[in-house]
Amino acid sequence: MHHTTKLFLILFLAVLNVSCSSGIRQANISAADQHIQYSGRIDFSTKEAPYITWPGTMIQANFTGTSLAVILDDTLGNNYFNVFLDNDWQNPIVIDCKSGRNEYLLAENLSPGSHSLTISKRTEGHEGGTYFHGLILDKDARLNTPPPRPLRRIEFYGDSVTSGLGNEAAMSAGDKNMAEKNNYLSYAAITARALNAEHVSISSSGIGLMVSWFNWTMTDYYDQLDGSGVNGKKWDFSQWTPDVVVINLMQNDSWLVDSEFSPPPTKMQRIKAYYNFIYTLRSKYPDAHIIAALGGMDAVKPGSPWPEYIRKAVAQYRKDFNDNKVDSFFFDYNGFNKHPRVKHHQAMADKLTAFISEKMNWHLN
Repeated sequence: MHHTTKLFLILFLAVLNVSCSSGIRQANISAADQHIQYSGRIDFSTKEAPYITWPGTMIQANFTGTSLAVILDDTLGNNYFNVFLDNDWQNPIVIDCKSGRNEYLLAENLSPGSHSLTISKRTEGHEGGTYFHGLILDKDARLNTPPPRPLRRIEFYGDSVTSGLGNEAAMSAGDKNMAEKNNYLSYAAITARALNAEHVSISSSGIGLMVSWFNWTMTDYYDQLDGSGVNGKKWDFSQWTPDVVVINLMQNDSWLVDSEFSPPPTKMQRIKAYYNFIYTLRSKYPDAHIIAALGGMDAVKPGSPWPEYIRKAVAQYRKDFNDNKVDSFFFDYNGFNKHPRVKHHQAMADKLTAFISEKMNWHLN
């Protein structure tokens, strides 16, 4: 196991208070500064105020000085972000966004010299979007060259499991508290870090391939720039090409298809839905290794027919196109009948990390 991922087996991370003031100062480091490094699908229509919606989206920078503040404009006041200073991955500062444009003081009285900053969106498009308006540093401080970007890339398409819904909740508690949703500790993000890969999460709680808990599905959503609902803002797939694509969908379909369709889809229609999504992603990424996965909740419990639908979809696709870079993969059923907690995500990540490492001949960190 990668040494940093061991730190994440705890369920509760230290959360430091973030003071918030309403637009008192202006950023002295623009969000458009060339020394700020972004990761994820981000709307840069306004370069000085990039718009962040997808879970796991990251902002990184190296800076000098003894203090740091960030200016965020959150559309709904429902988002949470992790802030890691100086690679202290055990003790994130958690920003609980307020609605509107606000300044969040992240650090004072830092030691003189150079420091590192990583900001990661914990929450999803369901919680709305956030405009990043830059940083406030000491008067004489500056940004240095950002950290090197990982060369490997993994993109995930999934539902609440991939987003990390409820992963920091107590085992006995419910899992709908937004403060306990942390994409950084999802199996997807843990896997990517273990493999030293950049991670993009195109995920939404409640989404399916044939049916969702709302009136759109992943086929309506997968190609968007903006993850805050279905809005027609299209992503340019040439901007970022993954080496590996992981699909973890159909948990919600397994709950809903029999009640939402009359008559319910046939077995062949269920297989075809997954087959079609593989085809869609292959059209975007001709060379990526596609992993058609399922798991994290009860769709993989003993006796469930859903893994077999995916196996058959993959087998048929491989045969039809002579495509050996598509594999099925299933997480172990954990018997926990809620959304997986961090320890479950860690176990999922361990299994997926080993699988990808072998398939791609990627050495672990």
